[in-house]
Formats: sequence, C-alpha cells, structure tokens
Amino acid sequence: MAKPIPRIGSRKNRHTGSRKNARRIPKGVIHVQASFNNTIVTVTDVRGRVISWSSAGTCGFKGTRRGTPFAAQTAAGNAIRTVMDQGMQRAEVMIKGPGLGRDAALRAIRRSGILLSFIRDVTPMPHNGCRPPKKRRV
Repeated sequence: MAKPIPRIGSRKNRHTGSRKNARRIPKGVIHVQASFNNTIVTVTDVRGRVISWSSAGTCGFKGTRRGTPFAAQTAAGNAIRTVMDQGMQRAEVMIKGPGLGRDAALRAIRRSGILLSFIRDVTPMPHNGCRPPKKRRV
C-alpha cells in the first residue's frame, strides 16, 4: 500500500481553538429587535461581526412571557455581560421593532455601565409600499 500524501493546508495542520476571549473590542454596536413575541439582543463590533447575542427565549422564557419587558431586560443583560468581559466600553444602540421590550432592553443597557454614543431607531417604515392583504372575513 502506498502512503497517503499529506494535504497542505488541511484541517489537521491548522490551530483550532477558541478565539472568543482573545479579541479585545473597545467599541461595538448593540442591536435590539423587539417584536411582540420575543426580544433579540445582538452585540457586534463596528464591522458588523457578531460577538454575542441573547434572546428572551434562550434566557428560559417560554410562550407569551418572552414578549414581556422583564424578559427583554434579562436578554440584554446576558448579551452585554459577555462583551463587558472582552473589554467593551463604548457602544451604539440600534433599536428595531414595536415590541414591549424596547425600553426595558435600553434601560438594561444603560445600567450596565457601557457609554452609549448614540441611540437610533431603525424600525422599517413603509413609504406606502406593498399593497396590504384583503380584509379578513369571519
């Protein structure tokens, strides 16, 4: 039998390890998406790469409790706790959606100690875009 030819650049040769703690992020962007059913908090760096995320569902809330302000506050706290360990001090906040968790998540972010450079509402608003579906008949 002939020996197998080692492939250069294969997965075995490469270093595989956790890079999560190696990164130091001084500034980031916190995206809060608050729907009526859930609140998702995503923390990215300034280039848009996700560092940490959390949602009311992953925090253990089920059903209609996911849409509550307390669930949003818990989700925001969980997402920010991990990036605080990586050295984030300043952040921008982008809030999207009409849910109840908007203000609660923002309050949790404010309390965490991260300096907020600005808070922007990026909820998509149609400029008389798509035609709505026909009215429901019961």
